[in-house]
Amino acid sequence: MKLTRLFLLALSISLFASCSNDDNDNNDDGPKGAYEDGVFILNEGNDISGGSVSFINEDLNTNTFVKDVYGPTNGNDYIGKYLQNIFFDNDKAYIISGGTNVINVVNRYTFKLIAKIETGLIKPRYGVVIDGKAYVTNANTYWSKTNPVGNTDDFVAVINLSTNKVESTIPLDGTANRIELTNNKLYITEPYNSDKLVIINPSTNKIETKVTIGFGGDSMETKDGTLYIIRTPYGDRSEIAKVKLSDNTITKITFPESLDGAKNLDIYNNKIYYTANTAVYAIDYTATTASTIPLFEYSSTSAYGKMYGFAVKNDRIYISDGGDFASNSKAYIYNLSGTLQKELTVGIGPNGFYFND
Repeated sequence: MKLTRLFLLALSISLFASCSNDDNDNNDDGPKGAYEDGVFILNEGNDISGGSVSFINEDLNTNTFVKDVYGPTNGNDYIGKYLQNIFFDNDKAYIISGGTNVINVVNRYTFKLIAKIETGLIKPRYGVVIDGKAYVTNANTYWSKTNPVGNTDDFVAVINLSTNKVESTIPLDGTANRIELTNNKLYITEPYNSDKLVIINPSTNKIETKVTIGFGGDSMETKDGTLYIIRTPYGDRSEIAKVKLSDNTITKITFPESLDGAKNLDIYNNKIYYTANTAVYAIDYTATTASTIPLFEYSSTSAYGKMYGFAVKNDRIYISDGGDFASNSKAYIYNLSGTLQKELTVGIGPNGFYFND
């Protein structure tokens, strides 16, 4: 009898300790760093001044805004110039510097530098991650009269993320810009010198096919088995090409002349958002015609940087202006009705928003 009572007492103490330990383990899931649950704004910089990354918390509290999260955190380590893109993998963020041929690997929550990928890259552009490897588009050389091969020598660098080394490359026989991972394949737009969408199978690291979508393919996003690509061709109508992923058939929404130069496609809550000049527009993702009635417009004096960055997420519309590309510029946050929520002074040439949620 005494042994039984002692056994039950010991068991209850053990269970209590186990539950307490479980509770403590759960409580360990506290803040991961100062830059959790917020938005990074990528500032490309220029030849004189390197780029930077700004941050504001999800609640848009001005007290959480940091104009440069990288430099002060890393002893003013040089992040590079012409920052192009940020992509994530687990607790890491990868910051592509197209002007310095480097990818800075940082902890996405503290922004502390972990490593630099410095070899095997030539004018890197955009990246995605699948199965422990990053696929990064590289612009290589640019076309000129003396270098006509510049239209065809771009490639994708395949990076082993366990070693942070480029282990192979995939020649594109074309130009490379945006890259999207969807349908277990890689889709790459060739914006300037090709009318093709390149499709790569990452299991073989080879081009599977090229689909003709028209010149000027740029930003893209997948919705319900269809890849939506906005085209901004020179001297022709802007449009959205809709590529059905099951068979690569294409339908299009051609924009009217008033929307020439439309760009910056993003899909949120069954709506396609896009920009033209200084205005933001939205249509249902099943629409067959473009809207010419803006949700809102903003004021800009920038010659080449209007709507330089754009994103729609968490019931907000994020835009940035390139300004004069020589001094600090602006980022703006609106609600979906087009009411301004926040205006921020960020770095030089803010070109993108990245959500650390």
